[in-house]
Amino acid sequence: MPRVESLSAVQAVIQSYIDACARGDVLALRALFHHSAILSGYLAGELVTGSPEPFFTAVGANPAPLDSGLRYIARIDTVHIDGRIATAVLRETGYMGMDFVNHFQLLEVDGQWHIVAKLFESL
Repeated sequence: MPRVESLSAVQAVIQSYIDACARGDVLALRALFHHSAILSGYLAGELVTGSPEPFFTAVGANPAPLDSGLRYIARIDTVHIDGRIATAVLRETGYMGMDFVNHFQLLEVDGQWHIVAKLFESL
C-alpha cells in the first residue's frame, strides 16, 4: 500500500499538470517534467516521440482553455505507486479541441515527484 503522502504528492503533480494546461502555462509544465522526460503520441496528426518540447510548443502556440472559453474537463482515473515509481491515467476532454487519454510515469527524486514519461492518445 502506498504511503498517503506519496499518493497526495503524485495527485498534486497531476493536478498541477491539469491547471497548467488549462492556463497554457508552459513554464509550469516544464517544471513538472523531469529533465530527461520522454513523450510519445500523436499531436496534430503526427507521431511525436522523444522530448516533450513539441508538446510545450503546442501548448504555447494554442489559446489556453481558460482564456478561450473552451470547455476543458480533466479527470484523474487511476494512480498506482510502487516505492519511488508511480503511474497515473488522466482523461482530458476539449483540450486543444480534442479528447486525450494520458498515461504518465512519475519518479520520486529527492522527495519530489516528476513526470518522466507521457504516452498519450487522442480519441
